Amino acid sequence: MRASEIQSEHGAWSAWHGAVPIRLGVSTCLLGEKVRYDGGHKRDAWLVDELGRWVEWVSVCPEVEIGMGVPRPTVRLVEVATDKPLRMLSPDTGEDFTVRMQGFAQSRVAELQELELDGYVLKKSSPTCGMARVKVYGFSGPQSKDGVGLYARELLEAWPHLPIEEEGRLCDPVLRENFVERIFCRNRWRTLVKGGRTRARLVEFWTAHKLLVRAHDEVGYRSLGKLVGSAKKGSTDGLFREFEAAFFSALVKKASSAKHTNVLQHAMGYLREFLDDGERAQLAAAIEDYHVGLLPLIVPVTLLRFQIQKHRIEYLLGQLYFDPHPKELMLRNRV
Repeated sequence: MRASEIQSEHGAWSAWHGAVPIRLGVSTCLLGEKVRYDGGHKRDAWLVDELGRWVEWVSVCPEVEIGMGVPRPTVRLVEVATDKPLRMLSPDTGEDFTVRMQGFAQSRVAELQELELDGYVLKKSSPTCGMARVKVYGFSGPQSKDGVGLYARELLEAWPHLPIEEEGRLCDPVLRENFVERIFCRNRWRTLVKGGRTRARLVEFWTAHKLLVRAHDEVGYRSLGKLVGSAKKGSTDGLFREFEAAFFSALVKKASSAKHTNVLQHAMGYLREFLDDGERAQLAAAIEDYHVGLLPLIVPVTLLRFQIQKHRIEYLLGQLYFDPHPKELMLRNRV
């Protein structure tokens, strides 16, 4: 079932989701395709079986796509001199794939930009796809673990606002929730842009995402508010570019229990006059228990959502903080 098929269940989500498919780039081996150097794969069950229900995959295997074949000789990032860029070499054959891979990366990333992806999942530790901590070899063996794969480097540099993660990091519940949240935000952003870049629509988009951003970055939240609130003159396209950069930069920052607690207490403030003493005490206790690690985030969020819907608090009904991604993924059950 696609997200667009259940959007009516998600309140504010329905206003911003469904116009364009959620499309993610992915390292081909993670989908279970046997494209590894040894003829194997690295199928990631969560990506394929869980997240795959909601997205369209665009798979890329740089080694296969430049004609290296399966199976193939291993390749490594090698530092040939401290003042020169890293090379991608095969220790078995001595062949240098650097120029071919760099040329491929530039052209393939440009093609993907035409597809307007919402995110990308890379294979960790790969000399082509690893986005961080890739082994860098000297002529006497590995000497550091601070490299970036040649394809990943081009992707990161050419597409700075695209949500990008490695599959290994997605085992962390906080990083997983953050990544999925960002890809759905990216998809809603594309929906906004395709519907027409107007200042009025940007205000609506920002209003729906206020509490979501605040849970990540208080300073970014205030800056975005000022940007949208003071946008009376100048280029609309320029405003959208500036907002996009600031919006996704804020969302990259991890949401902590302290930040979530602040948002939850802020939302509870809108309900105080509607709740009796018992309801207020129940909500306050759930928020505090979440804050100290006794409950997952989904518990206070669910209690708040019930009261918001019961009392029809319009501002909070429009906040995507309470439904940033499909509940079926159960991401907030683990943070």
